[in-house]
Amino acid sequence: QVQLVESGGGSVQAGGSLRLSCAASGRTFIRYAIGWFRQVPGKEREFVANINWSGRETSHADSVKGRFTISRDYAKNTVYLQMNSLKPEDTAVYYCGAAGSRSSRTSVYDYWGQGTQVTVSS
Repeated sequence: QVQLVESGGGSVQAGGSLRLSCAASGRTFIRYAIGWFRQVPGKEREFVANINWSGRETSHADSVKGRFTISRDYAKNTVYLQMNSLKPEDTAVYYCGAAGSRSSRTSVYDYWGQGTQVTVSS
């Protein structure tokens, strides 16, 4: 069993930065790949980035490539999403999920956090 708690969201102007955190409980955290997704009202949850259990393999959606970076800190049981050069279209609720393997599909993820709101104003 893994419990995930996101934090770090907020309101920022376009061009600004935020760092989201996904804190996990449970000793099996190291076995899971972690993904970040985002969702706006009326739309499906969208893949943003993921990282495998070792931290050596990552993927980022084309829409965020070069601006967002995913990383993980095993000592803190936390996965981060560093978001730079934010745009108004990045506004969404951001969720982290845990899965047995890296994937861009939400159906693969077994556990989800409650989400954190990111609002980017122009």
